[in-house]
Amino acid sequence: MAAVGLPRRRGLATARRREALLGWLFISPTMLGVIVFLGIPVVAGVVISLTEWNMLSPAKFIGLRNYRNLLHDPLMWTSLKNTFYYAALSIPGTMIVALGLALAVNRAGAMFKAYRLFFFIPVVSPAVGVSLVWKWIYSDQFGFINQMLGKVGLPAVGWLSNPSLAMVSVAIVAIWRNMGYAMVIFLAGLQGIPQHLYEAAEIDGASRWRKFRHITLPLLSPTTFFIFIISIIGSFQVFDQVYIMTQGGPGNATLVYTYYLWQTAFQYFQVGYASALAYVLFFVIFVATLIQVKVLNKRVVYEQG
Repeated sequence: MAAVGLPRRRGLATARRREALLGWLFISPTMLGVIVFLGIPVVAGVVISLTEWNMLSPAKFIGLRNYRNLLHDPLMWTSLKNTFYYAALSIPGTMIVALGLALAVNRAGAMFKAYRLFFFIPVVSPAVGVSLVWKWIYSDQFGFINQMLGKVGLPAVGWLSNPSLAMVSVAIVAIWRNMGYAMVIFLAGLQGIPQHLYEAAEIDGASRWRKFRHITLPLLSPTTFFIFIISIIGSFQVFDQVYIMTQGGPGNATLVYTYYLWQTAFQYFQVGYASALAYVLFFVIFVATLIQVKVLNKRVVYEQG
């Protein structure tokens, strides 16, 4: 029996090795792409952040000086504050509008399917084109909004030229552009809620608000949690809207972190300092996401089968 079992075990071991080798062979192109296009740039970025380099002369190693200088850079703190302000405006606005739209179009019928497509169009529209159109809409003299205000006898508003309104105006564009994506995710969450829960609540005489509060919102918490996390990450990476619409102005009122990073690297040619800015941004996003996962994940309600 032992003599018969030994070749069988050897055959199984050989088959497993072949399967493992075949598996590594299949994933090797992806692994190679990750190493070449992600791993190497990440390591190179860390090295560059420890240097003083303007892309023209040889890099000079300066250790952690770039990171120490960040602590005393007023523009870095201004851009970070503006980024948090942008996130505080755009994330709640996007989620509230998207949830309202999802509740409104969560019905059968061709008309509601057309509405879903209509609200999703901004998501697939080019960011540069969207920003240019909204820049014209916000224009002080020729903008559509100010023209409408003038027709009813109201003065023109400096939507992008007023420091107190510029960031709000940029956040409104972000809400308009991102609401379709969040709406689709909310729709998926709404359609995953069992209908028998609503039927039981109706039998008990629950009002529409009570069903929304005690059934819809709790069972949408995983979906809400997901949208909130990806919105946090996306809001810290906003660039195109600011670049096209305001270029950080007026008076640094819309100077967000990524735009300051771009300025540092490609206008001031301080590539080492810009790399340090990039890794500080990574750390901020990582910490913010980790805090959200630790704090909010405890409040997520998952339906028990």
